[in-house]
Amino acid sequence: MKMTPEHQRVLRAAIRPFDVPAIRERYKNGDFPHANAVKDLELRFRWDLFWMAHRTHRDSMAPIFDAGYTDAHIDTALRSIVRPLNDA
Repeated sequence: MKMTPEHQRVLRAAIRPFDVPAIRERYKNGDFPHANAVKDLELRFRWDLFWMAHRTHRDSMAPIFDAGYTDAHIDTALRSIVRPLNDA
């Protein structure tokens, strides 16, 4: 099941305030909880942004949780929203 354009729009808007240079730098430098255990930094970064957004935008993100998306569906959407850490 592909995430709907409306759900992607909500997710993009919720993540935008957290996908900022200062947070990107922290992740590039390994300055975040349990950084030493991370095997896939890009995956961790995307999902940490997702959960940061969820804590702040719980109500607007509720339809995404209610839609029955799997982690794979959400991660596919996150990859289209969050550019890789090493991109300029």
